[in-house]
Formats: sequence, C-alpha cells, structure tokens
Amino acid sequence: MSVARVIRPDVLAMSAYPVPDDTGFIKLDAMENPYGLPDALREALGRRLADVALNRYPAPRPKGLLDTLARVMGVPAGASLLLGNGSDEIISMISVACARPGAKVLAPTPGFVMYEVSARLAGLDFVGVPLQADFTLDMPGMLNAIAAHRPSVIYLAYPNNPTGNLFEDAQIETLIRTAGDALVVVDEAYQPFARKTWMGRVPEFPNLIVMRTVSKLGLAGIRLGYAAGSAAWMNELDKVRPPYNINVLTQACAEFLLDHVDVLDAQAAQLRAARTTLAAAVAALPGVTVYPSDANFLLVRVPDGAKTHAGLLARKVLVKNVGKMHVLLANCLRLTVGTPTENAALVEALAAAL
Repeated sequence: MSVARVIRPDVLAMSAYPVPDDTGFIKLDAMENPYGLPDALREALGRRLADVALNRYPAPRPKGLLDTLARVMGVPAGASLLLGNGSDEIISMISVACARPGAKVLAPTPGFVMYEVSARLAGLDFVGVPLQADFTLDMPGMLNAIAAHRPSVIYLAYPNNPTGNLFEDAQIETLIRTAGDALVVVDEAYQPFARKTWMGRVPEFPNLIVMRTVSKLGLAGIRLGYAAGSAAWMNELDKVRPPYNINVLTQACAEFLLDHVDVLDAQAAQLRAARTTLAAAVAALPGVTVYPSDANFLLVRVPDGAKTHAGLLARKVLVKNVGKMHVLLANCLRLTVGTPTENAALVEALAAAL
C-alpha cells in the first residue's frame, strides 16, 4: 500500500493517543475539573462570545489575553509569554525549534508521555531517567545524564504526572544551574492544586521556562496553554508557532473567565479538600497504597491493576490504568478527584472491584 511506503516507519509503529469513549461512565480518567460555571457567569460568557467576529482570523498575539494572563497568573515583569493550543502544542513547538542534528531531550520517567512523543516526532533523541522507587528524583542519575548526554531540553513536571508529587525545589534549582545552556521547562499544569510555583523565579534563570495550561483550572475544553520565559527564548519559539493557533472563541473565553478567576480558584480549593477525603477513603481499602499527591488526582497501587481496572469499567467508572506505562507503575491506577458524589461512587466501585 502507498500508505506504508510513504508514512515514516516509526509513525506506522505508533498508536494514536488513546481517548476512551466515556458515554455512560463516571469520568475520572483525565484530570478534569468536574464543576461547570455558575448560571450567571455562563449567561454573561454567552453574551461575550456572541460578539466575537467569527469571520475574522484571530490575533496571533492577542494583547488583551496576554496582559490578562500576565496579571492574573503572576507572570513577573520582563518575562515574555507564548500561547499554545494546550501545553501539548507548546511542547511540540519546543521540539521543532530545538531539533538540531543529534539534539536530545531529557526528563524523569515515568512522566508526561508527550515529552517523549513530541521529541521523537521532531527527530530528537529522548533520554529518560527513572525516578526512585518512592517517585522522587534520582539526582545522581539526572546529573550523570546531563553530563553524558548534554541535552538541549530538560522537562521537569511540577507536580509530576502520573505520580502526583512535587520534586524538591533545591533539586530543581541544582538541575537548572547544572543544565548550562540547555532549556529547562518546569511544567506546572497542576499548579492550581499544588499552590507552589516557579513562575516568580523565571527572571533568575535565563534558561528557565515555566509552562502551564488552563485545562486543569476548569477550562480543558478551550485548549489554552502558555509559557513564560525570557524574550530570547520566546522570540525564537514563536517563529515555529502555527499562525492563528489560538482561535477567537478561545481568546474571548479565556480573557473573560480570567477576570472571574475567583470562581475557578474556589473550585480548585474544593478539589484540594476532596483530594484529602478521597485519599483517606481509598487508603482504608484492603491492599491499596495511596501515594501523596499535590495534583487533582491520586496514584494508587492495587494487588492486580488490570483486574481492578476491568472491575471499575464494569461498574461504569472510568479511571486510568497506568500500570503498563513504566515498570515503577506496576499495578497502579490514576484516579481523578471528582465531585463528592463521584468520589463516593468511585470508592464504592473500587471496593467491589478489589
């Protein structure tokens, strides 16, 4: 077939990013905020979106949205912002821009799969350094890998996905300083639930970018990611940004809702409290280990991950089976924190599935 002759062999061997059908399920697999907007805010947003000029291309660098993001998200003076269609697109931009012959990307593993996928699709080599058994950084391993491979890009998720933990600040600072001229990307996708950030320290390190998304804050459907760093980095990454990559509805929606971020922050506070309650309930189940989390999900280890996952599916509860992602995650499931009703149903279904 011409497809097999034309498509790259590595792409032919890949599987598409899996997104299961969630029809009829309690959906706790994708780390989404389960809460909608209050009725009054929905109505006001509808009026705002009705005025958007759908017949016009979006502004490639929308000043209103950029100014609002900088103000609301505490972007330090002097830092520049880059927007992406989700943080996935920013990762892709970084990969494309840094794909010089022989260049390498380094990250702890297990971690967010798109670091490796985007790197390999851009022709970069990927170097994964396994975490320790407790999911903390293997600092000798990281430092040795930096010295041996001289990576162009280093990703550090803060907190990490799928483990949920925050790496130590002192260790991150050591890695940034050791990286030399390599770009270090601190991925703060789950910052609303960790309430710790490197954003304010961006001006201290010329090779540091802090990357975030509004997805976990409650706006996953509008697909907006952003990264903050020095103009020297942002100007170069902007050259590989697809034109008009942030559509007019996303721009208008984000700018409007960021002026009402207190609503989203209150929802994040509810989920942080629910995380504590859910962790205690799951930890009380026989044979279950719950790992500490600073995100809006819990990583848990059960005696038989595949069997338990199948049992949850049979009871119409959708969670993520991460057991095959990495040897350190054997028999692990990732549970998104939902509403109190969803969490109670999850605990009941998990007890039965076990």
